[in-house]
Amino acid sequence: MNVRGLAALAITPLLQGKGSLNYTLQGALNRCEEKDRALVQQLCYGVCRNYPKLEAISHHLLDKPMRQADKDVYALLLVGLYQLLEMRIPAHAAISETVEACHQIDKSRASGLLNAILRRFAREKDDVLHSLQDLPEIVFNHPDWFIQKLRHNWPENWETILKENNCQAPMTLRVNLSKVSRETYLDFLRAVDIEGHPSTITDSGIVLEHPVDVYLLPHFQEGFVSVQDEAAQLSGYLLKTQPSERVLDACAAPGGKLCHLFEINSEIQLDAIEIEASRAVRIQENLERLQVTANLVIADASESNWWDGELYDKILVDAPCSATGVIRRNPDIKLLRKGEDIHALATIQWNILSNLWPMLKPGGTLLYATCSIFSQENERLIERFLKAHNDAQHQVIDASWGMERKYGRQMFPQQNGHDGFYYALLTKA
Repeated sequence: MNVRGLAALAITPLLQGKGSLNYTLQGALNRCEEKDRALVQQLCYGVCRNYPKLEAISHHLLDKPMRQADKDVYALLLVGLYQLLEMRIPAHAAISETVEACHQIDKSRASGLLNAILRRFAREKDDVLHSLQDLPEIVFNHPDWFIQKLRHNWPENWETILKENNCQAPMTLRVNLSKVSRETYLDFLRAVDIEGHPSTITDSGIVLEHPVDVYLLPHFQEGFVSVQDEAAQLSGYLLKTQPSERVLDACAAPGGKLCHLFEINSEIQLDAIEIEASRAVRIQENLERLQVTANLVIADASESNWWDGELYDKILVDAPCSATGVIRRNPDIKLLRKGEDIHALATIQWNILSNLWPMLKPGGTLLYATCSIFSQENERLIERFLKAHNDAQHQVIDASWGMERKYGRQMFPQQNGHDGFYYALLTKA
C-alpha cells in the first residue's frame, strides 16, 4: 500500500480522538514493506509533533472544515503539508504520492481538492507562513489551550518547556544493578560501538548518544538492562523498600517501575494492579525477561474489591495523568489531549489516592508520581489530599534534581536529559 496512505490510516483514529500512535502506527508498520517502515514512522511522528502548526496552515488553506466522515482525507492533507513544510522530499513527488493515496483509502473524489491545496501551499508557502507567523500554534507548535495553561502554571519556565517538548528525547537505559555494574555495562556498549554516558541523577541510568534497536543492546534478553527515562527511575530509589516489606505498585503498566523495585530489592512481597488487561501483557513480558514474579491483578486502583485486607508498608501510585511531561516521546498527545481532560484526570487521581490510603500501614510510605507538568494533577492535588487526611504527612524530598515545591518536586523535560515528572512522598501517622 502507498506509504502516505498507510501513514494517513494511522493518523485518522487520532484525529477522531481514538487510540494512541503507538497502537495505530504498529498496525501501519505491519502492512508495509521493511524498506518503507522508517518513512511511515517519520511521517506519523512528524505529523503529530507538528500538528498544531499543520492544523493552523490547513485552516488557512481550506474554505471550510472537512466533514467528520473525511478525517482520513484530512489526515492525508496533513501528511502532504508536513512533507512540504519539514522534509526534503521534492515537492512534486510529495504531492503526487500523497494525492495518489486518495485512491488507496477509497477517497478518489478528494484527489482534486487535495492536489489543489498542496500545490497552492507549495507555491505560496512563504506568504502563508508569514501571514500566520503571530499565531501561538505556529510560534510554539502546541495547542493554544496548552500554551495558556502552561503560562499560568509556570510563568518563568513555560517557553523553555515548550521548546524542549518539540525536541527529540534521548534513549535512556536502566542497568539492572543486581546483575551487572553500570561501569561494566558501559564497557559492553562500547564493545559494540554504542556510545553512552552515565546519568547524573540515578545510579542505574545510562543516556545513549543515539537511539538503537533494543535487541542490539548487549544482554537485553537476559534482563541486564531496560529502556526507561531517568526521571522514571527515581521512583525505585525514593520508595526505599526493605526486605520482606509488603509493597503495592498501583497502575503498574508497562512494568518498568515494578521491575526496578525488584532489581533494587528482590526480597519484597510485591503486588501489582493494572486496570487494562491489554497493558498487563507488557507487565508480564517485562517480568519474564527479568525472571521475576509479582502478584499481578487486573483491577481498578480506585476500587477495593481486589484487596485482601492486609496492609502495605509501601505504595507506589504512578497515577494516570495527562502525560504532558512526555510529549516529546508521545507527540500524539498534541492531538489527543484537551484542556478539559486535566480536571477529569485530577478527579481520577484523587479517587485512586483516597481509595489506596486506607491500605497503607501506620508509619508506611506512599509515593505519588505523574509524568505531568500541570500543578492541578500534582502539588495542588497533594495539598488538597493533606488537608483532607489528618493522618497524612508530607515528606520533603532532599534532592538536586527538579524544582522543590511546597509539596513534592517538579521536573521539566531537559535537553538530552530526563522527561517532565512529579514526585511527592507521604507518610501515614
